[in-house]
Amino acid sequence: MQGVIKAYDPTTGDGLIMADTDLNDYELSANALEGSVFRMLRQGQRVVFDLDDAGRATALRLGSEVDMGTPGTH
Repeated sequence: MQGVIKAYDPTTGDGLIMADTDLNDYELSANALEGSVFRMLRQGQRVVFDLDDAGRATALRLGSEVDMGTPGTH
């Protein structure tokens, strides 16, 4: 899935991602940044992510423009 960081607290690691496809908010899992290029997140930052079994965002990563569905890159 792709989305945008809606909120992130670097102290607690809590955060929300708003998905592009359904505009739903997904909480970050406790290990969302493990193995990721990200050490911190900022509001408005675009990411690609998976959902864990509990429906939380995990495995955050950068996506290419094609992955993000940016017009003119297909």
